Amino acid sequence: MSPTLPTPKPGFVPGRVTKPATPARPGGKGGKPGGKGGGKPARPAVDTASISAAIREAADAAKKRVLAITNGHVVPIDGEPFDGTVLVDGGKILALGASVQVPAGAEVVDAKGQWLLPGFIDAHVHLGMHPEGEVGSTSDANEMTDPVMAAVRAIDAVDPFDPGFNDALAGGITAVNVNPGSGNPIGGLAVALHTHGRYIEEMVLRSPSGLKSALGENPKHVYGEKKQTPSTRLGTALVIRQAFMAAQNWLAKPEPRPRDAQMEALAMVLRREIPWRQHCHRADDVATALRLAEEFDYDLVIDHGTEAHVLGDVLAARGVPVLIGPLFTTKSKPELRGRSLANPGKLAAAGVEISIITDHPVVPVNFLVHQATFAVKEGLDRRTAMRALTINPAKVLGLDGRIGSLAVGKDADLVLWSGDPLDVMQRALKVFIGGKPVYTYDAVAHVGAVAPRG
Repeated sequence: MSPTLPTPKPGFVPGRVTKPATPARPGGKGGKPGGKGGGKPARPAVDTASISAAIREAADAAKKRVLAITNGHVVPIDGEPFDGTVLVDGGKILALGASVQVPAGAEVVDAKGQWLLPGFIDAHVHLGMHPEGEVGSTSDANEMTDPVMAAVRAIDAVDPFDPGFNDALAGGITAVNVNPGSGNPIGGLAVALHTHGRYIEEMVLRSPSGLKSALGENPKHVYGEKKQTPSTRLGTALVIRQAFMAAQNWLAKPEPRPRDAQMEALAMVLRREIPWRQHCHRADDVATALRLAEEFDYDLVIDHGTEAHVLGDVLAARGVPVLIGPLFTTKSKPELRGRSLANPGKLAAAGVEISIITDHPVVPVNFLVHQATFAVKEGLDRRTAMRALTINPAKVLGLDGRIGSLAVGKDADLVLWSGDPLDVMQRALKVFIGGKPVYTYDAVAHVGAVAPRG
């Protein structure tokens, strides 16, 4: 459970004195003659408001101070690697290149030839909703009381103190997309987050970032046991169709329409404001996902895609991206029989834009980069593997203008690695989010330290 924060009193504003100080009486404590400290002159009142203001000014000045990471092997993702410097100002990348000059007064981090990359992005996790080792009533990933749960929001169930967020930082991951689970045909709204913070609103990159749906074994198993629809694949497709038809009918009503949380969520998909995040593994489920997307004309993203390579040419022709994974798992159910570390390479070779995901806690989130490494071993192009951890998931989340590559004006979400991240012996040494250091690895003590979440 997350720590309990003190409840501020009404009218409380951080850094402001809300109760006027009582003037000291002559004669010491309580103003009693002869009391403790009697006869001593009263101390002058401390101007706490001015002190708080000075602290805030110092913090603001620190934020404005230019950060220079020098002598790094910089891998910008979009563009060729170079040896040089990245400058950060106000949480954004100010300049980068082989001959960038460091301004006077800048805070300098000497990379000493180590690799500097954008923070990795895992576009499908259940961080904060389904912590490792917790089951049943302690998991908030699935609201499995109705097959259509379009209106529930992952943001309402994410605990930023889930230890998995620290693991993400240790794995060089600065952003994640938290999805509801796959127990329902329509599972709810996802949220894209930074991986450091104490207050969820401070971490949000985009909310909602997509609407989760599931085909295949999971929803039919959940509702089949309850003896209700859907208990088959055809029933699952029916539930999704009926929901979209209802949303189309709702949108056709004249304004002002009655408020309806379910319809409003589905309408965002029909208006192409957010993508439809389709959980599916088998090739026939991928085909159903394509059929439904064509029928209702929305932006489709395939999540998992264990057998998506079978329809790789069709997916490529329609411009449908695939978030493939988790890859470090057993073939624990029939629809995973086609799982293989070679599949990402097959999809990419067919022209499909891929991202690699962990589905944390199914695979620990800090193993994200290792999945890419082993996919390269089985045929995935190295450059494509790096894009599958950075700019490709950023595009899926609609955040490629801010994160996913190193470019002037983008968020300074940076990770300094000891060497090539695709070498399993290398590790993230320093992690910055918005130019702020949030994780450091101590190579002597062999332990990582996360900045306080507050």
